[in-house]
Amino acid sequence: MPAQSRNSSGLDQFLASIQDRSGLTLLDLAGASQNNIDFLTALGHRVYSDDIVRTLDDAFGAGDFLENQSDAARAEFFLQQTLDFPEESFDGALLWDTLQFLAPPLLQLTVDRLYRILRPGAYLLAFFNSDEKLKTVPVSSYRIADRKTLLLAPRGQTRPAQFFNNRALEKMFQNFQSLKFFLTRDHLREVIVRR
Repeated sequence: MPAQSRNSSGLDQFLASIQDRSGLTLLDLAGASQNNIDFLTALGHRVYSDDIVRTLDDAFGAGDFLENQSDAARAEFFLQQTLDFPEESFDGALLWDTLQFLAPPLLQLTVDRLYRILRPGAYLLAFFNSDEKLKTVPVSSYRIADRKTLLLAPRGQTRPAQFFNNRALEKMFQNFQSLKFFLTRDHLREVIVRR
């Protein structure tokens, strides 16, 4: 299936937060995407890329994906593989839709780790499917086409660990300075969070 194009107010807001600065260090968890690397480095920034979906599969894929996330050794492997950086290493993070696939204990550990590795004032962008009736949600690779447009390449379907309303997101990011929500027509809640 070919990549689908979609407008993203969240991406536009994230890019606006970094546009008048240069030399920032950004974390992109969509995997090494030449589109994303080219786009962000053209703005004068450094990019560290990791494919968090692949690491989730490596850490928790054999057996019950959600149940495996409660295994402390597997959770630690996941955190070491994806977010093992010194404190305040990044000026921004593109998380895309991956947080919605983490079960509550691992989700909080991941958000706490993100808080530590982001510098004060850094922004992160995350997406959450808001249609609670769905049994599975699409997993996509996210590629930046331009400052307001993403290309989504399908990577299959999976069951989300939970669904997030605004109140749940506010609680999850309670240690951060601020949150801004964008609810889209395709039931994707885009969230900009400021550290």
